[in-house]
Amino acid sequence: MSPTEAEIVSARPRMTAELMARTGLDEDKLTELVHRFYDKVRADPVLGPVFAARIADWGPHLERMVDFWSSVALMTGRYHGAPMPAHVTLPVDWAHFERWLMLFRETAAETCPPEGAAHVIERAERIARSLHMAIEDAKPRTVPSLL
Repeated sequence: MSPTEAEIVSARPRMTAELMARTGLDEDKLTELVHRFYDKVRADPVLGPVFAARIADWGPHLERMVDFWSSVALMTGRYHGAPMPAHVTLPVDWAHFERWLMLFRETAAETCPPEGAAHVIERAERIARSLHMAIEDAKPRTVPSLL
């Protein structure tokens, strides 16, 4: 096992090592990405209030988000949460997701090597679409009467 593989906190060290080599991402880079991104989110006039109404203690949330992105980007298996239930009741629409993606793309380009930025951005776009569909599906619908 190489020193790099020994340092990886992963349920799948070989796959994680290959992703790290291909993308230039590692735990430090993902931690920087998550912290810088959520600094922007918290300061954002559109997204900031949505998060501020739900997150009082940012430390544990940021740790959870680093674990999430480690699992998503590097396949480490560190995240064991359920993001859908936490998001389906949010008062957001596609414009919020577009703003979230804009900030995420910007931060990824600032903090990650080009291959790594493309990797996490592609996953963020997929996540945004999935969460948006779940939120839309969870909204109450009225069924027109056939009488």
